[in-house]
Amino acid sequence: MQIVPRVKPDHGTITFFLASGANRQMCQLATTFNTQKQAFSYLQKHRTEFERIARARLASGELEDGIVVLSML
Repeated sequence: MQIVPRVKPDHGTITFFLASGANRQMCQLATTFNTQKQAFSYLQKHRTEFERIARARLASGELEDGIVVLSML
């Protein structure tokens, strides 16, 4: 799997896609950072953990409006 980032304009929230073959699942990571750059850096640093958590939530059906919602570790 790979994470494909998509930056949104709301401060420390990062939207990214969890890719598995041809399937893409939208995920959002809420952080306490003030900038997108800081939040994205945090996502990259903890990428493996967030992939694992996102896959587990997707498998268990823990979605909010079709989106896997994550927060800081």
